[in-house]
Amino acid sequence: MKSSLRFLLTLQVVSGALFFAGCTGQPGGIQQSRMAPAVVNVANEPAGDYYIGRRYYKPVYKFWGYVRRPGQPWSSAQLVMMNEKQKLAPDRQVEKLGSDNNYEYKLYGGFSGDKVYEPASNGIYPEFVLKNYELISTNPPPIFRSQGGGRAAASVRPLQIERPQ
Repeated sequence: MKSSLRFLLTLQVVSGALFFAGCTGQPGGIQQSRMAPAVVNVANEPAGDYYIGRRYYKPVYKFWGYVRRPGQPWSSAQLVMMNEKQKLAPDRQVEKLGSDNNYEYKLYGGFSGDKVYEPASNGIYPEFVLKNYELISTNPPPIFRSQGGGRAAASVRPLQIERPQ
């Protein structure tokens, strides 16, 4: 009798721990399933002398968006200031600032090693010198928690700067 009670108690403790492990504030369920395609796309990117960029437009700020190496997770991406002396950014080229928000690009160029101050965010960001680009997608998989829908999307404030997951 004691051993069966001990077993039931252990089972309840383990069940409770598993239940609460899902309450970490991390994307889960529907949000996680919506973000899963981004992980698959990253894993399938061929190596090469290019970067992957995701335009992240916020009207108040002057940064361009997130840039990472192919095959690297979005969580490793850096928010950059774009140096357009050699090539205009896609939205500036068509004279529609921010029209490409959330578009994904293959970027050619590189980091200059310089840091650029962005006054609206009071932040200092790495400078990316753009030489050329290719559009990958106008509707890429979500990389931000707010793109998963639900409470996460509603909780993003207009001046908040999100980090990719």
